[in-house]
Amino acid sequence: MTSTALAATLFGPEDLRMIEHPLDRLADGMVRIRFGAGGICGSDMHYFRHARTGDFVVKSPLVLGHEISGEVVEISGAAANLKVGDRVAVNPSRWCGHCVACREGRPNLCENIYFMGSASKTPHMQGGFANYFDAIPAQCVKIPDHVSYQAAALAEPLAVCLHAVARAGKIEGKRGLIFGAGPIGLLTMLAAHRAGMADITVADIAPAPLAFATKLGASHVENVSASEEGLKAQAASRPYDVAFEVSGTAAGLASAIGIVRRGGVVVQIGNLPGGQIPTPSNAVMAKEIDLRGSFRFGFEFMNAVELIGNGSVDVLSLVTAERPLSTAPDALRLALDRSQSVKVVLTAN
Repeated sequence: MTSTALAATLFGPEDLRMIEHPLDRLADGMVRIRFGAGGICGSDMHYFRHARTGDFVVKSPLVLGHEISGEVVEISGAAANLKVGDRVAVNPSRWCGHCVACREGRPNLCENIYFMGSASKTPHMQGGFANYFDAIPAQCVKIPDHVSYQAAALAEPLAVCLHAVARAGKIEGKRGLIFGAGPIGLLTMLAAHRAGMADITVADIAPAPLAFATKLGASHVENVSASEEGLKAQAASRPYDVAFEVSGTAAGLASAIGIVRRGGVVVQIGNLPGGQIPTPSNAVMAKEIDLRGSFRFGFEFMNAVELIGNGSVDVLSLVTAERPLSTAPDALRLALDRSQSVKVVLTAN
């Protein structure tokens, strides 16, 4: 067994280095995993560019990566239903199981949560963009042999979107609007389609991701880089019942609140830079908008793995490039280029 792991480690804005980290003896109750694949997420890109995402600020070197899969290579102690050699999707969430939120069945709001590759806690919980990393058995969900590591790694973003769609309530037969055609916006579209949403418009400011949205089955797409007149015209003839704000921008949230129908629902998924933005609160009040947050996911992770395994959601349809883990800094730069990339996935070699 190797004594070191090569890990994509962030030291500051745009200072991501491939560093050899020593591997400590595997602690009791832990599982060691050999990296299989990892998806580059929007939060990884925020960390890379700014050494922060939302309110989470990097204060010490942080190994990125929370969309991950791999092979179990070592187990210390009891690990029910797991054995060396198992191929697993890794849930990056480590919930306490005993706080109020956990007891209420909302583990994504766990008061004591640690999340891989996140600066939400100090010391930070290191991520999985490393050729070996450790997890607890409860984080490991076995995948069928026919499911690739690349697909399994994308169970995490799919779970985010399944949770967001659940937060919207009953959407069968309703008309929806998604602000942001990045991976989370596109997966939200696929999840909403699966939940029975009848008509979905995707809005963005860039033509390339909108073309991708059309390819994946959007009912309509709107380029709002110049104006929102097209959206307003559509809303005037057929009002939008639900809007998903995925762009993480003040303009996106204001537009979602402004365009959704009276009594409609707005689900905020995007992580807004700095966390503090002006909100058109009078419109929320006067239109009786239900403004709902959607943070990460709970038990949807298991559902996401199942949907990928049975072919219900083709997550690989979003992947535009694969790059070796050893080239993670360059892969992050590629992922930031929206004219070339929708989803970039890191692989073991």
